[in-house]
Amino acid sequence: MEADPPLDGAEEAESPFSIRAASSRIDVGSRILKADETFVVLDRSGDISPGGANELGLYHAGTRFLSRFALHLEGGRPFLLSSEVREDNAAFVANLTNPDILRNGASLARGSVHLVRECRLGPSTLDVRVLLRSYAAEPLRLRLTLQIESDFADIFEVRGTPRPSRGRLFPPRWRNGSFLLTYGGLDGIVRRLRVDATPAATRVSGGNLEFDVALSAGEEQTLSWQAVCRVGKSATARTGARNGALRDSPRVRASSERFDAWLRRSAADLRMMMTRTAWGTYPFAGVPWFSAPFGRDGILTALELLWLDPAPARGVLRFLAAHQARAVDPFRDAEPGKILHEARRGEMANLGEVPFGRYYGSVDATPLFIILAGAHLDRTGDVAFAREMWPHVERALEWMNRWGDPDGDGFLEYSGHSSRGLVHQGWKDSHDSVFHADGSPVDGPVALCEVQGYAYAARLAASRLAAALGRAELGRRFESDAARLQEAFETSFWDEELGTYALALDGAGKPCRVKTSNAGHALWTGIVPLKRVGRLSRTLLAADSFAGWGVRTLASGQARFNPMSYHNGSVWPHDNAVIAAGLGRYGLRQEAARILHAFFDLSRAVELARLPELICGFERRAGEGPTLYPLACAPQAWAAGSVFMMLQASLGISVLASERRIVFDRPVLPPILESLAIEDLRVGPTVVDLRLTRKGTEVDVEVTRRRGRVEIETIR
Repeated sequence: MEADPPLDGAEEAESPFSIRAASSRIDVGSRILKADETFVVLDRSGDISPGGANELGLYHAGTRFLSRFALHLEGGRPFLLSSEVREDNAAFVANLTNPDILRNGASLARGSVHLVRECRLGPSTLDVRVLLRSYAAEPLRLRLTLQIESDFADIFEVRGTPRPSRGRLFPPRWRNGSFLLTYGGLDGIVRRLRVDATPAATRVSGGNLEFDVALSAGEEQTLSWQAVCRVGKSATARTGARNGALRDSPRVRASSERFDAWLRRSAADLRMMMTRTAWGTYPFAGVPWFSAPFGRDGILTALELLWLDPAPARGVLRFLAAHQARAVDPFRDAEPGKILHEARRGEMANLGEVPFGRYYGSVDATPLFIILAGAHLDRTGDVAFAREMWPHVERALEWMNRWGDPDGDGFLEYSGHSSRGLVHQGWKDSHDSVFHADGSPVDGPVALCEVQGYAYAARLAASRLAAALGRAELGRRFESDAARLQEAFETSFWDEELGTYALALDGAGKPCRVKTSNAGHALWTGIVPLKRVGRLSRTLLAADSFAGWGVRTLASGQARFNPMSYHNGSVWPHDNAVIAAGLGRYGLRQEAARILHAFFDLSRAVELARLPELICGFERRAGEGPTLYPLACAPQAWAAGSVFMMLQASLGISVLASERRIVFDRPVLPPILESLAIEDLRVGPTVVDLRLTRKGTEVDVEVTRRRGRVEIETIR
């Protein structure tokens, strides 16, 4: 992602694409709906009104099409009674009522009229329906006003990136019962918004649509509006469509209702974030700032879900293969074979005002792509799909060996070439996220510790892919390459005094002797030898790193530590999921379950049981909730997927379709769960239901339904 600014007063200049926060968010309880490339951010009443951090709006294809969509009753805002997004994220519903109204000497007591506002989102449409019911004893005549405005702002403008000039915003028009707004972009693309009203407005003045409503005692009436976004000559998209991804996927059900609520919310958020593309569904990263395909985020989300549902991985792999770089382009940090960092479709991206139209400034997406391709083969046994991906895997390996290792020392490194791109290109891509023990910045090229783990695992994945495709000798060569990298990594990165691996090596090969969560990712990849696992796990879960809500990105006491920073002391769900997976890889189930339990507690403390992108890394205190990060995306795909990777780490589950086998290696259920059900788990053509039950210190695995042949193995 494009880096967020730190809140710690660091001296280095911020990225020009940092998310600005000159004021607090208008409402930390904002309500979000998403359908494919369209999303809407509403306040609790269902309005879009300027104010605060001003992220409210209806967005489509990287542009805000509605910057105001506010309902007034007799000139004032209705009172909010309650509001919620349905658990399946299909609709937003608000219950409203009238305030005390005095008009022409007559009064209307508050609570005389009940308004139910329902909002639904389609791939390019927002449908709003308002049901009014009178509880007054006498007939009523009311004036409803819908205020409509659009600034057609690019998402980067909304985030705070300044623009030297903008296109032409045409005056609003009212034609044939429709309200029309038009913007001619500097990129030559015309963007249009049409609002249709049923019934038609009584009066139209500027951006105000007024409706006269007459209600008898006990009478109901319904008003509805549809806002339609259109980019260029694109045809109007279907309305009311739902993303199909994960709809028929396996389900996990927990004996604890609160844990089950977390699972349901996570699954619903993942369904919402899945976006249809020409290459399959892709989990867009996060709303509002990162509602776009990101390579690293999409891969890790697919890996989080892979044991349960391999379908998202196919869409991710095909999309990224189709967008793999083919030429050198310094402005976009692109080199042949490199995997996409992100893709944007807004006006500023089209014009090159930002490099993110197709941007390749991540050092880790390329090895992670290979890891996912290998893991998908392991999970599904689909050799035909592996053969489809193989040319892209080969190009990715070539990039790793050539462009990704410019000094030839065997380590995968980055050194940004774009003058407007990201300085740091690992997952912690803030401008100040990589530094030495004294806090001083690093000179590149930079070799991050977790990226060496990714490179190691990528070579082993390529070895398995090659063997499956009948190229065993090539596979053995990749294994040898991985072994050499593991030896060099151990020599150059391990820091006995810190009890962990150095964050990075700078351009001179000097280690950044800093305790971070990055080493937990190395654990996940398997590059860590057994002799280091105990010490490293204790370091990760020590009090200076484990804040009670999870493992911090940076341990307290380190230079630049700030629990309110984006990457230097905060707590991220996906980061912790990967760390839990690393602990689980080496059989440390209780430690993995400890992380799972911490995030269950977090899910109970946040609204809607929805894990945000990150929280502040303050120490957990009895009787106090977590400290939220002010600009965190929620929902965020890899935060939503984290519960499934954490469960996998605790249960030690592996699904091996080619062997028709499911393995539970020393499974552990956290204390909050007595049992867990896994339903409709697919292993090739076989479908199975499983029930896991705690029996003392062990977990029993029972098959409750089986259609086809599959072996269930439990290792005690």
